Amino acid sequence: MAGPYCRWHYQGFVAMEREPPTMDSIELFGGCGGLGLGLARAGFRSRAFVEWNADAIATVRLNVAEGVEHVRDWYVSHADVRTLQWGHFHDQLALVSGGPPCQPFGIGGLKRGSDDHRDMWPEAIRAVRETRPTAFLFENVRNLAGPRFRPYLNWIEHRLRHVEASASPAEETPLAQLRRLSSACINYRTTVTVVNAADFGAPQVRYRVLLAGIRADLGAELNPLQRTHSLDALIWDQWVTGDYWRRHGLVMPPDRSIPNRMRHGVSRMRAQMIPPPERSWRTLRDAIDDLGEPDGRNHHGFQGGARTYPGHTGSPLDMPAKALKAGDHGVPGGENMAILDDGSVRYFTLRESARLVGLPDDYRFCRSWTETMRCLGNAVPTELGEAAGRWIRGTLEGSIVSRISARQRAA
Repeated sequence: MAGPYCRWHYQGFVAMEREPPTMDSIELFGGCGGLGLGLARAGFRSRAFVEWNADAIATVRLNVAEGVEHVRDWYVSHADVRTLQWGHFHDQLALVSGGPPCQPFGIGGLKRGSDDHRDMWPEAIRAVRETRPTAFLFENVRNLAGPRFRPYLNWIEHRLRHVEASASPAEETPLAQLRRLSSACINYRTTVTVVNAADFGAPQVRYRVLLAGIRADLGAELNPLQRTHSLDALIWDQWVTGDYWRRHGLVMPPDRSIPNRMRHGVSRMRAQMIPPPERSWRTLRDAIDDLGEPDGRNHHGFQGGARTYPGHTGSPLDMPAKALKAGDHGVPGGENMAILDDGSVRYFTLRESARLVGLPDDYRFCRSWTETMRCLGNAVPTELGEAAGRWIRGTLEGSIVSRISARQRAA
């Protein structure tokens, strides 16, 4: 990864003429900054942040201008990735990351997959091919790994694994292309995994597919990403020791209040009395309790009109929230509202929603409630981004140490 940066004055980027730091990165489809912020906390330095949505890009630029930690030095571009060329960063990046639009694959859309004009996976592949980073990390909805789209996910993984292979002839079938790619030279060792953001400290249950790769010439492998938090640990904290309730100044509820999904775990753990090795899942109460009632300050304003009906019930306070959805009011399962201690419901404030995404309290928003909630509902929780970033960084640093040790032994 040696060599000076080229200067790039396109779409607001200026790549500095100097030797790059070890962990430079670029991000495509950056949204309002959730994944990027997590990666920055893991030690990656963003040299280019690209997003086409005007509301998301306005939010990121506001926080760059406000000097928010880890964000203030980002080179931000409001651009369509299809118009950009990436050769300026060839062999100079530790990581290419991003979350291609999920609408072609989400359970709530038309599910047209690669036939949807919003499918940007070919652009993600092109960015890797043109930059040849040390590693890449892309994320998307869990449905991409389901039966309907798994063949397309296999194609994406093969294209990234053999990213320097020639493009397929127009008449070649997908199956024939996979067979041809399987015999081509491997450029990246890849892995696909489905994760729950709650298992990495996010206070919402949000399942995502992670597709990661590391350059094959490093001789390194990405070991499985290990969770840091668990439901078992929350059960232990709430229903075995009771520490959770004391921490929040509450009396431990009677056993009849144990949620059905926890009952078997409670019985098992009370019998074994062995604490889980992970930390407890973070609950909605953990995330928002200190904010108090909405008072209108710092994006913590009340939004009226919340109500429940079958299938639209909101998030209990003492579990991780349901996954935020990219809407404001009326999302299908009541994902964007809380069930309070008295049984009433209300919509999350913008600050509460930002807490669920892992954005700091000095992160500001400059668009309407509707557009901001859409950005937050699309955001990758920063806790997941940081965990994935540390996973990849640890692998890269381990590879560097191994190569240095090998050279020393040879000498």
